Amino acid sequence: MIGKLKGIVDEIGEDHCVIDVGGVGYVAYCSSRTLSSLPDVGSAATLFTETYMRQDMIRLYGFQSALEREWFRLLQNNVQGVGAKVALSVLSTLSPSELANAIALKDLAMVARAPGVGRKVAERIVTELKGKAPALAGEAAATIGLKQDLGEGIAAMPVADAVSALANLGYSRDVAANAVAAALKAAGEEADAGTLIRLGLKELAR
Repeated sequence: MIGKLKGIVDEIGEDHCVIDVGGVGYVAYCSSRTLSSLPDVGSAATLFTETYMRQDMIRLYGFQSALEREWFRLLQNNVQGVGAKVALSVLSTLSPSELANAIALKDLAMVARAPGVGRKVAERIVTELKGKAPALAGEAAATIGLKQDLGEGIAAMPVADAVSALANLGYSRDVAANAVAAALKAAGEEADAGTLIRLGLKELAR
């Protein structure tokens, strides 16, 4: 198993890159996010990798972080109909934290933005991985609990009303939830919807 590559970027293609490690070029298939994060050809780079072995081939998949690699594994091992190609498509469209947020909020439309992911597959992703999102939320860890409550319809009424009001103004539910979470932190758990909306708008105006 090859778990990580550390070498020089030799080539960056549409769906893969080549990393030169001690004179050996390793081809790694990556999400577009990972490819765009790579430095220029000739520069040093590190990729976390997943090795797939079959009778007729060995294929490496590369990731900019261990968290992205974990989502790649999770999508394939837990969701029917999701293979490597679809998993990379999802991770090309959504960062790990964005994916965790979308699952927590049950935002099927956000997940279905990924090419090759229809509504049925998006629904399976959200349903099968809802219990996994908190542990793999990354940057979204601080607000993932609130978003899960919103997704399950069990959030406190002032919070739900404030998020709904901001969403009606054109903000995504994710952005609205982040703003309300910040407002809640500033105003306290007893704040009413009006206060959360006002502070949320102030947060969004920054």
